[in-house]
Amino acid sequence: MNQALNSEWMDLAAGRGGLAAGVIAAGVVVVAVLIGAFFLGSRVRRRESPPPTPEEQPRMPEGGPVREVSEHREPSEMPRSDTRLTPHELPNHGNAPTRTGPATERPRWDEGSSGSFGSGGPGGG
Repeated sequence: MNQALNSEWMDLAAGRGGLAAGVIAAGVVVVAVLIGAFFLGSRVRRRESPPPTPEEQPRMPEGGPVREVSEHREPSEMPRSDTRLTPHELPNHGNAPTRTGPATERPRWDEGSSGSFGSGGPGGG
């Protein structure tokens, strides 16, 4: 009986030993792939052009940073026609600039005036 119990433990230990050897082999393969990827990446990096020097960096224009221009434009008039016009038949279809319109103040939100949810508070406009 003791001999049979010992044999079962040996078979069980041998099975776990095979599993442990497989896990170790998989770990070695993963480490080898990571090392190979590191060396391949360093070879690719050596072939790339070097980063730009400070003299090669872009410079700010002499007049300072470029700002956004906000202006009002006059709309182009839509021609009256009894037939349907195609886009290439329309005048100024993106090629000719429109004229600058009169400068008007855009409406702004005033504190205490109505908003999208009602009067904006007691006594508001």
